[in-house]
Amino acid sequence: KAAKTAVGEGEVAIPVPMPGTVIRYEVSIGDKVKAGDVVVMLEAMKMENAIPAPSDGVIKVVNYGPGASVKKGDILAVIASS
Repeated sequence: KAAKTAVGEGEVAIPVPMPGTVIRYEVSIGDKVKAGDVVVMLEAMKMENAIPAPSDGVIKVVNYGPGASVKKGDILAVIASS
């Protein structure tokens, strides 16, 4: 279970939009992403949901692993603006 993640200035959190289970991350810490890139695949209500990056930047934090149960509002990842 991930601890609360502090999001600093110039960083953007990617929150869980609905309760579900992490299937896999499509990125690793240090990867550059553009707004709209898929960051994580989340299973919710028997459907796979692609969770996109809300902004351009570099992945700074990845909080969960495959199979982790997450609830709405948990922070999946943090993007630092590049």
